[in-house]
Amino acid sequence: MFYNIQFLSAAEAVLEGELPNLDSIESIDDIKDIKENLNPGFFQKFLDGLPEFFFNLGLRLLIAVLIFLVGRKFIKLVTKLINKSLMKAGSEKGVITFIDSFLRISLYALLFLIIASELGLQATSILAVFGSATLAVGLALQGSLSNLAGGVVILLMKPFKVGDYIKEDSHGNEGRVTEITIFYTRLTTVDNKEVMIPNGALANTSIVNTTWLPTRKIDYSVGISYDADLLKAKEILKEVAKDMPGLLGKDEPQVFVRSLDDSAVTLGCRFFVDTDEYWNALWKMNETVKLTFDREGIEITYNKLDVNLKTDEGGKK
Repeated sequence: MFYNIQFLSAAEAVLEGELPNLDSIESIDDIKDIKENLNPGFFQKFLDGLPEFFFNLGLRLLIAVLIFLVGRKFIKLVTKLINKSLMKAGSEKGVITFIDSFLRISLYALLFLIIASELGLQATSILAVFGSATLAVGLALQGSLSNLAGGVVILLMKPFKVGDYIKEDSHGNEGRVTEITIFYTRLTTVDNKEVMIPNGALANTSIVNTTWLPTRKIDYSVGISYDADLLKAKEILKEVAKDMPGLLGKDEPQVFVRSLDDSAVTLGCRFFVDTDEYWNALWKMNETVKLTFDREGIEITYNKLDVNLKTDEGGKK
């Protein structure tokens, strides 16, 4: 209570333009500051400075907007030039899209720091806040970071590239790779659906790349009747295989008896074709074998039931 009375007395003295006895006021460090703050001229100076403050603020905002517009144009120009350089260097499309995405994010982050600095924020404070935010976001988005790391692994190890047809084992997704971004890889299925797979999942699962090698082997099987001419059927298979699209002429098709099953003699035929012609060759092989075997009188077996009735000496069944 005593200090409150002293404070009020000191305030009244300051308003009257007199300085109180400092020895009698132990709870106040600097009476001059109180006098300055309570001086009506202080508020007048504050009001007089508002137009200049808002003018400076508006000018900074205008400069920040101009920096953003110029920076965005600059980022587009830089990424365009880098993409052209990578294309001329013969880089893969997946590498180009990944670098493009990463470069855009980095340059926009740098642009944000420049704009914040222009608005009056200190770079050290911005970096400290940015570091703390990065740590918090990193903990919250561990999956996205693993996808980023997976994208880097994919580009370094190159298990596939844009244009390859792949199948991943974790969920059984398959399709042709159309784009490799920082976090996801896009696939287009045979029925024209788009599948987006996280890079982290692709980097930690088994991948079957059916288009990695320039050639593929067709391993064909067909079952014929035990009564059919085996040697003739083998010769027909070999001749049919020689007419397949994309067949590599250096190797003769291999025709062999794969197995002797309960109701059929299963013949096998193996030959290499160009990877791009794999499905066309396989489909044409099925059609041509059926038509040729029918024309040559070779029966292709199928599941059926033969019933034989025995009769006794009296002719009764």
